[in-house]
Amino acid sequence: MSLVKTKKQRFPWMNGGLAKSFGLDDLFEDDFFTSERKLPAMNVKEHEDDFEIEFAVPGFSKEDFEVDMENDLLYVSAEKSAENVEDEDDYTRKEFSYSSFHRTLQLPNSVDVSKDVKAKYKDGILKLQLFKNKEAGKTKRKRIDIS
Repeated sequence: MSLVKTKKQRFPWMNGGLAKSFGLDDLFEDDFFTSERKLPAMNVKEHEDDFEIEFAVPGFSKEDFEVDMENDLLYVSAEKSAENVEDEDDYTRKEFSYSSFHRTLQLPNSVDVSKDVKAKYKDGILKLQLFKNKEAGKTKRKRIDIS
C-alpha cells in the first residue's frame, strides 16, 4: 500500500483558487495585508511607562531568537534548526517540520531607543518590554479650527 498525497479542490473559490485563476493572488500582498501564514500571533500592551509586546512562538528555545532594534524599527526573527534523525525507516508518515519567521515593527516616537529592551521567553511566549521616552508623551492636545 502506498500513500499518495493529492490536492483536490472541488470549488475553485475556496483556498484562494479563484484569485489565483484571475491573477489576483498578489493584489493584497504588502506589509499591511499579508497572507504569510508563518507570522506568529502578537499582542501589544501600552502602559504609562512602557510597551509590552508578546509573540506566541511555541517550540523554539531562547537561543533560536534574534531581536534587533535600528532607528525606529524592531526586528524579531527566529529559526529552528532541524534535528538529525538517524533512523528514518521507522516512520510511516512524518509531519514534524521546523520553521522560521521574521517580523519588522515600526516603533512609535514615544519609544526610547536609547534604553535597553528587556526580553524574556517562557512557555512559548516571547515578551519584549520597550520603555517610553518621558518627554515624548507629554505633548498637549491642540485644537485646530476649520475655516
